[in-house]
Amino acid sequence: MQELHDAPLAPLTTFRLGGPATRLVTATTDDEVIAAVRAAEEAGTPLLIIGGGSNLVIGDKGFDGTALRIATRGFALDGTDLTLAAGENWSDAVARTVEAGLAGVECLAGIPGSAGATPIQNVGAYGQEVSATITEVVAYDRRAGETVTLPNEECGFSYRHSRFKQHPDRFVVLRVRFALEDAGGLSAPLKYPETARALGVEAGDRVPAAIARETVLALRAGKGMVLDPADHDTWSAGSFFTNPILTEAEHDAFLRRVQDRLGPDVAPPAFPAGEGLVKTSAAWLIDRAGFTKGYGSGPARISTKHTLALTNRGKATTEDLLALAREVRDGVHAAFGVTLVNEPVTVGVSL
Repeated sequence: MQELHDAPLAPLTTFRLGGPATRLVTATTDDEVIAAVRAAEEAGTPLLIIGGGSNLVIGDKGFDGTALRIATRGFALDGTDLTLAAGENWSDAVARTVEAGLAGVECLAGIPGSAGATPIQNVGAYGQEVSATITEVVAYDRRAGETVTLPNEECGFSYRHSRFKQHPDRFVVLRVRFALEDAGGLSAPLKYPETARALGVEAGDRVPAAIARETVLALRAGKGMVLDPADHDTWSAGSFFTNPILTEAEHDAFLRRVQDRLGPDVAPPAFPAGEGLVKTSAAWLIDRAGFTKGYGSGPARISTKHTLALTNRGKATTEDLLALAREVRDGVHAAFGVTLVNEPVTVGVSL
């Protein structure tokens, strides 16, 4: 187990932002993870868990406590059952499942970060969410002081949310288990219209899983959503805001604002989100509120490829990023009466 003091955290995040940690511990086994967590608790030291760093906004002052970087490794296939250690690179793991001819996560290709973070956010894209294939999550329960196994139905999965996100100081994910599908090398039925259009098929069709993965990677790259050190559009956390979910009354009020601002013939995106709930598009809201691709004049700007990504152009600070995020959030609210919520976890700062 490696230990550093006054350790820079910015290089461990995809934003490349944030100050140092008082102490940085890198754990390569589950036992080391648990030992580091217990040591911090016994010392009364604040603890920050870091995986792939793709969903973190760390304040410029850094973190006064122990940052625990989970670098465990483990990829095990037993038929169609997959077990991943929390520290496994998620995008690499997806590639290996496709190479094995299995379906279920191929449309989650190119998403940065570690496997252990996927159940926390209920990671999803292009018509797939990990909650559809996760069977159980093995975690260290800090409250009980023991390792527990939570079946899917006890994980509290919903849109970009879970029991782990709801109680961030309780569970430390160690391993994630998935049930994939052997469809003879074909993908799961395609659910996302953009993916189906790109492939020239209908929603619900299957295609070779490898082709589905390659298509998603190309779509993501076109939006700056595949990590590339040379491309500042990828110095981000991907989608910075979640898609708003509105009650019927909120949605009616929103439609009236849209008509007043944009005219009676404009129809914003709307998707069912459960009984009495409607989901709309954060990207649509941001763009129609006047924050277009490339917006900004400082070192933090909206991506030139996708309005949902806020980016570090190379010399930004976390405060630069947050100033832009607040401007976008407040501008959307002023225009449409909808409050955007940040998807990345903030450490030592808030919007």
